[in-house]
Amino acid sequence: MTATHAFWLAGRQATGETTFDVTSPWDGRLVGRVSVPTDEQVEEAVAAAYAVRDEFAATPAHVRAAALDHVSRRLVERTEEIAQLISAENGKPIKWARGEVGRAVSVFRFAAEEARRFNGGEAQRLDTDLGGQGRLAFTRRFPKGVVLGIAPFNFPLNLCAHKIAPAIAAGVPIILKPAPATPLSGLIIGDLLSEAATELPTGAWSILPVANDRMPALVQDERLPVISFTGSEKVGYAIMDSAPRKHCTLELGGNGAAVVLADWASDEDLDWAATRIATFSNYQGGQSCISVQRVIADASVYERLLPRIVAAVEAQVTGDPSDGATDVGPLVSEDAAKRVEAWVREAVDAGAALLTGGKRDGATYAPTVLADVPADVTLSCEEVFGPVLTVTKVAGEAEAFAAVNDSKYGLQAGVFTHDLQTAFRAHRALEVGGVVVGDVPSYRADQMPYGGVKQSGVGREGVRFAMDDYTYERVMVLTGLQL
Repeated sequence: MTATHAFWLAGRQATGETTFDVTSPWDGRLVGRVSVPTDEQVEEAVAAAYAVRDEFAATPAHVRAAALDHVSRRLVERTEEIAQLISAENGKPIKWARGEVGRAVSVFRFAAEEARRFNGGEAQRLDTDLGGQGRLAFTRRFPKGVVLGIAPFNFPLNLCAHKIAPAIAAGVPIILKPAPATPLSGLIIGDLLSEAATELPTGAWSILPVANDRMPALVQDERLPVISFTGSEKVGYAIMDSAPRKHCTLELGGNGAAVVLADWASDEDLDWAATRIATFSNYQGGQSCISVQRVIADASVYERLLPRIVAAVEAQVTGDPSDGATDVGPLVSEDAAKRVEAWVREAVDAGAALLTGGKRDGATYAPTVLADVPADVTLSCEEVFGPVLTVTKVAGEAEAFAAVNDSKYGLQAGVFTHDLQTAFRAHRALEVGGVVVGDVPSYRADQMPYGGVKQSGVGREGVRFAMDDYTYERVMVLTGLQL
């Protein structure tokens, strides 16, 4: 018998009246059964979070930091167990799942460090004008209110960590909703947090695996003035449009471009670029919003780069995600794989050249490379969120940068160049939230600001930047001082 996993209601375990099954996208086996909170339990969680918001904000920094440090240490101790869980419910190859646990370790450690130094305050002299003589402004940050965190399936542990760890670090209550397809990894954060959070106010955090169709009521709840959402463009902007007066951080989609410029021309350069492109167009089954979807190569290197990319993609090992040799596992569902299959078929029917891949087996889609893809097909315009790569030839830097910007998305871009001036031109010209020089757009350090422009979202994640998003500046003016 599979045990039913409880959820976390105001810091304690609870069960509801119904359950749902979590199954493996690889072989369909039952991974776990999850209890679903009732409407009354959801209300209890929201009311508890709202009631303790002032108390939590006043909790000493060392208390919040200690809880976060504990979670970080326990993640290290339970790495293999948690990685196996991620792989089972998500279909992520075990080596990538272990890497995800390692990143979550860092997120909680960074959050503990930020909790200790956050909100020290900033003093500003106001006697720069006559009317401010004897006055000093002192600015600190205070919570905007309870956060509703909504996490996706593709990084089921780490992106939950990116919601809950900054909230605890800043003393902001949070209601966390993990993705319905992958709730077990998020719930395990509750297991670890509960071991150390006895000094945190009851109600400071809840982890509730509620169905997506129950979210509109939470989105509209005035007691939850901050929404941090990671997921699809369609859902993210629907949330923002339905709650226009709330503060929304939206980390949405992308169609990451890797630009290979003319000076990246040695055999060693092109081998490195091809390997990185092949790896990061297919890692997580391509289900990462900064995976490489587009390669934009200068004409002077295109003919030498393209066969290297194809060979490197064909070397990716597809198979059982529990096998340490597997590079590419299944997509999150067979429906997701069928959608990718349909988009590739549309591109080929419109004249694209299929260079490798293009085959589906259940929820698994073979790593795929296409060239000469028409600009108006879905694959060129939307986020594929699968192991599919397009390669385009351009004439020079200006045309390459224009091709990157010819997209409704703007999350991150990678630029392979050795030239420092080119790097700064890319940083200035590319309409994205991050430019990675000398590598693919798929690089993310969990402490750096992360987010996009255009239809890739608003706001920034990264521990300290999320803490800023969850709080606002409040100034106090002191009068009659001898400065």
